[in-house]
Amino acid sequence: MAPMNRPAPVEVTYRNMKFLITHSPTSATFNKFIEELKEYGVTTIVRVCEATYNTALVEKEGIQAPLDWPFDDGSSPSNQIVEDWLSLVNIKFREEPGCCIDVHCGAGLGRTPVLVALALIEGGMKNEHAVHFIRQKWRGAFNTKQLLYLEKYCSKMRLCYKASSGHRNNCYIQ
Repeated sequence: MAPMNRPAPVEVTYRNMKFLITHSPTSATFNKFIEELKEYGVTTIVRVCEATYNTALVEKEGIQAPLDWPFDDGSSPSNQIVEDWLSLVNIKFREEPGCCIDVHCGAGLGRTPVLVALALIEGGMKNEHAVHFIRQKWRGAFNTKQLLYLEKYCSKMRLCYKASSGHRNNCYIQ
């Protein structure tokens, strides 16, 4: 069987948030995966698919063991995963400015960009702009069900705070 042609990782940066969208590595692509994580300065990995590699191998390279928040391929995350994700984003970019969070699923086309889009939306980007912004960098991102989820998603501006005027137009993530 010929090896699959996997897309190169894509960096998505907005304000001081930096994400790396990748596919899930296999044993054949694991070393390249680690090289890419180091190249982009990844400090945290979020895996939203089934495990395809040993987390000890990642830790051995000085990168935090992946946070496993799997959800079904082609679907949207549970409310708990959304809360955990946004909490992680808030903490990481406030405590480690300049860091990069890698997010990956099977092919990196659905579940992964949904989480990144949610962070962009909660950071102040309009829903449709977040989708377009990611699709410019990661062609084929999102399926119809995920697009509908993002279209209907109501931001609570969880990555923003109230200004003295009372408006939530200032973001932690600057």
